[in-house]
Amino acid sequence: MSPGDQHDARGMLMAVTRVQTLLGSRALSSATGFYFQRDSRLFLVTSRHVFFDGPSGHAPDQVELTCHTHPTDLTRVQPAVLPLYADGRAAWQQAQDSGGDIDVAALEIRPSHLPQPSAMRAFGPEDLASGKSTWDVGDSLAIPGFPLGFHDTVHHLPVVRTAAVASAYGVRFQGRGYFLTDGRTHRGSSGAPVLLHETVPGGGRRWRLLGVHSSRMDMSGRDAALDESLGLNCAWYADVLMTLTQAAARLPS
Repeated sequence: MSPGDQHDARGMLMAVTRVQTLLGSRALSSATGFYFQRDSRLFLVTSRHVFFDGPSGHAPDQVELTCHTHPTDLTRVQPAVLPLYADGRAAWQQAQDSGGDIDVAALEIRPSHLPQPSAMRAFGPEDLASGKSTWDVGDSLAIPGFPLGFHDTVHHLPVVRTAAVASAYGVRFQGRGYFLTDGRTHRGSSGAPVLLHETVPGGGRRWRLLGVHSSRMDMSGRDAALDESLGLNCAWYADVLMTLTQAAARLPS
């Protein structure tokens, strides 16, 4: 695993993984997640509703990831199956704030669950947006993921949808811990990282992790027959990852 080594496009894509939810051996749904490494601890980050969604009755007991095992031959992959419960308790961490539940979850990955060798990449705390962010509405974003499960099935890489910041960045939209993006997304993109390609001193570029894509935002009063969807999406601010990864109990190897 190579933290902080996702500044190039291939490295960024290798930090994103398809998440297949399972109940026993039965496949339930497909979503998107990404790896986040803090110190020596590795986490899978995705939307909390991927792991459990009460209103729809979605309750998998494990997830399967597709892991690259070679840094250059991207056709070489192996699955990794992660349990979602331990001793009857949820193994993932989720959070709440003054606005209610936050639709982001972090599941620590036990080293023994990964194939060896493993060549995935990971985002880290250094990739999060800083408190001095100058990004604003209209700025271009990238959302790599697996819309409707679609991806490069030979090299096992996600595809990227483009979007733009659609609400005041740094302001909690309607009091919730997210901002809005304007872009086409589909079922299966839940849990994708929301990224901005930032120019850094010296003329280089790096991917900055701004948020976690959750779901589409729509108007309850929209006439489905006359009005098309707004095309807006919720992206939870990524700084919640520092809270989630701090709260997680360390797993044995």
